[in-house]
Amino acid sequence: MSINIGMSEAQRKTIAEGLAKVLADSYTLYLKTHNYHWNVEGPQFRTLHLMFEEQYTELATAVDEIAERIRALGFPAPGSYSEYAALTSIKEGKPGTNATTMIRELVEGQETVVRTCRVLLPAVDEASDEPTNDLLTNRMQTHEKAAWMLRALLEK
Repeated sequence: MSINIGMSEAQRKTIAEGLAKVLADSYTLYLKTHNYHWNVEGPQFRTLHLMFEEQYTELATAVDEIAERIRALGFPAPGSYSEYAALTSIKEGKPGTNATTMIRELVEGQETVVRTCRVLLPAVDEASDEPTNDLLTNRMQTHEKAAWMLRALLEK
């Protein structure tokens, strides 16, 4: 059955492709954050271990919401490591990374997701796609706050 939600197929496709990048960045950040949660060491261990857990738990919910929005627009959501690797702008975490580097890399990852969302906004606005606009706005707010909280740990 065809989709008739007031957006052209081309608009829906452009938005779904942009959301696929948001999904890939979010999932890659989820994996990186979860990895760092398991492997963080040092004097800030407990604080970072708990903070990283809060962040990866939030990201786990977010990836589902993003994928479901892609599906609602009528397109398949990427769901494999190879697809995410091709679409993401976030680098994987490396073994042996120290806590300060972990924090810096997670700040960069949070900010990367914000930028990926922001790039998609003009297409979303042009299509009057309010559900996606709402999703992206909420994602940007969440990632900006997470980046701020992580960045605060680096202040001296």
